[in-house]
Amino acid sequence: MVETGWDDGTAARLLATAVDNVQRNYPVHWTHVIPDDAALVPQRVLHPVFAGSLDWHSCVHQAWLAVRLLRLRPDLPGADAARAALEALITPEGCEVEAEFFRGPQGGYWERPYGWAWLLVLDAELRTWGSPLAAPLRPLAEVLRERFLAWLGSARLPVRTGTHGNTAFALGLVLDAARAVGDEELAAACAAAALRWHREDVGYGGFEPSAGDFLSPALTEADLVRRVLPPAEFTRWFEAFLPALEEARWKVLREPVPVDQPDDPYGSHLVGLALSRAWQWQAIAAALPAGHRYAELAAVAAGAHREAGWRYVFGHGYFAEHWLGTFAAYLHLGAC
Repeated sequence: MVETGWDDGTAARLLATAVDNVQRNYPVHWTHVIPDDAALVPQRVLHPVFAGSLDWHSCVHQAWLAVRLLRLRPDLPGADAARAALEALITPEGCEVEAEFFRGPQGGYWERPYGWAWLLVLDAELRTWGSPLAAPLRPLAEVLRERFLAWLGSARLPVRTGTHGNTAFALGLVLDAARAVGDEELAAACAAAALRWHREDVGYGGFEPSAGDFLSPALTEADLVRRVLPPAEFTRWFEAFLPALEEARWKVLREPVPVDQPDDPYGSHLVGLALSRAWQWQAIAAALPAGHRYAELAAVAAGAHREAGWRYVFGHGYFAEHWLGTFAAYLHLGAC
């Protein structure tokens, strides 16, 4: 993806927000299975690295956001403080505690697949940058890599939701991360699962969006499939998957969804939906042949969603700001 339309002030604001989020213990959203009173411990006891930013997965991808910005814009205002904060969090001792949790009984499913995917993206970002923080994170990344491979080998069906459980979204992130670090085994497993789950999909008939979506099931699937099929084959697949895309039926995909309550936790999801649709339409437009009847439609839709999403990235409270910066940055900067 190409960076457009940013200035250092916006990037510095995203960096400052991310760094504040990853260090912030409360409010916290716990999702653990608690077997007894002894297990009722603060989140930072179980997860000394990724306890901030409301929940584990948001803390992981806000850490990625800080790393990505520091990598691409090392002289941003606040960069030194951000580096110090990350170094204090991503320690060998803390990462080993995190890794031990994921080796345990809850580690086979907790935060799967969304949190796992973002952790592997963070790992790939640090490794391709050559950051010294890559080494302490490796034990945790290795555990989740093995967990991800085992899960892919046994998962018969995809999850086609518009939220965290969406398997196509996780596969796309992990596939890109695996390719970035040259992990051929993981990349091949992701590509095989993508084709096993989606190659034969035709005539998409879902009704979207749902009120809490931050992903489009249709576009997320297409954004994954364009990663694993040759361009001509992807074009044929896309035409069969979303036929008559220009008709009124698909106005709900082409145009942004109104956001009535951006400070509401689920209202902020619709802001994320605009941002994720923007990068997915953008990628689909680039994957189609020049002059294809859907290419211009996709490019126009990407622009409309980009504008709609950015309107709400800042200034709408913690339930929005603990995560939306990641999607805004990913739209412009991609990963790895």
